[in-house]
Amino acid sequence: MSQSIRRAIDLLRRSAEHPLTLTEAADVLGVHKSTALRTLQTLESERFVRRTGAGTYVLGSGLIELSELALGSMDLRQLAATQLRTLQRETGHTVHLAQLTGDEIVYIDKVDSRAFDAVKLPSRVGRAVSLYASAVGKIILTYLPREERDRLLSHVVFEQFTDTTFADRDRLEAELSRIRENGWATDNGEHDAYVMCVAAPIRDYRGQVVAAVSLTAIEVIASLDELKTNLPLLLETANKISAELGYTPSPAVTPTGRTTAAAGYRP
Repeated sequence: MSQSIRRAIDLLRRSAEHPLTLTEAADVLGVHKSTALRTLQTLESERFVRRTGAGTYVLGSGLIELSELALGSMDLRQLAATQLRTLQRETGHTVHLAQLTGDEIVYIDKVDSRAFDAVKLPSRVGRAVSLYASAVGKIILTYLPREERDRLLSHVVFEQFTDTTFADRDRLEAELSRIRENGWATDNGEHDAYVMCVAAPIRDYRGQVVAAVSLTAIEVIASLDELKTNLPLLLETANKISAELGYTPSPAVTPTGRTTAAAGYRP
């Protein structure tokens, strides 16, 4: 039975790679064509394979739907927990995980620093953060489709919380362009003047940014420049969480002509 299951899995993988003829399917399954046909018909009835007009078989939508259901049911907080706690131990700073939920960006996890700043940070799990005056908010906004970003910001009343707040749409859009160039975002005391933060995007299996991870400290503990020295660790953490969500970086060509793995952002 285990051998039969293994061959059926191989059949599905092959059908995802290229159209299979009945003969090829029989060879993969190690059975006669009539038996292979019955197997294919069963898989077709469940939409795991699809018969083309040419009489070949390709991967069907049923398996794709199952994949999306499984990925959608994953608990991001649970998947990210180990990586967040490792990042906190290695940097000593408070770590946040934030996610777009409806029209708000909400903290869904927080790992406190043991340093003095931990008791001074106003953040808490379940609290919505400013879309435009937080590092996690700006990083998520940056990678949203333009129409979705416009929709979210259409309800925002821009306030000048501090001297560094990007308190109008034009200035914010210029900041989002810089974030897209860099691949990471900062909060230079833009909502609370004493709070510094750097954030990186988390991507799902489609490559879409669905969350953000950040390092935060009060300025007397770490300046923004000091926080930015931890960017390699922060970006590595974001990559690892993204991998847990099924994200695979696409290859990109460097200026030297070499191919490398592009994570969609760079330090």
